Amino acid sequence: MEDAKKCLELTPEESEAVSRVVVPEIRVGKEPSLYDLFATTGIRVDQVEPGFAVCSFKVPPRLTDKDGNLSNGAIANLVDVAGASLIYVKGLPMNVSVDMSISYVSKAKIDDELEITSKRLGQKGGYSGTSVLMRNKSTGEIVAEGRHSLFRSPAASKL
Repeated sequence: MEDAKKCLELTPEESEAVSRVVVPEIRVGKEPSLYDLFATTGIRVDQVEPGFAVCSFKVPPRLTDKDGNLSNGAIANLVDVAGASLIYVKGLPMNVSVDMSISYVSKAKIDDELEITSKRLGQKGGYSGTSVLMRNKSTGEIVAEGRHSLFRSPAASKL
């Protein structure tokens, strides 16, 4: 355990470099988080209808794994964001994702253009369901397909 702790300790130079990093204050609920900006910058909305949206996304190097493929974590995040966007109601707290099931079908490489189609499946009480399909625009191959369940407390609707 001590060896692991030593590996994680910063050198004085690393500590100095970290201390110089300026992290702007983010007002929760008012501005996107650093995480959201990192993961979703570059999504372009192409079509929106009630309960349906189509977006485009060009795979950036920052979201790829060591082999140059769009990482599974990035895919999961895009499924979450694309699905949740169909359920979001301005002025109410965000829904909480309670379940996601994602099938990773094929790989997407750096600079591949993806089409992300989201559909609202329905709602019962505070629970909503969405379906998200991620397809490579040039090859037509399905990259991933996900089902997504979200919850908003009925009390949140009264805020």
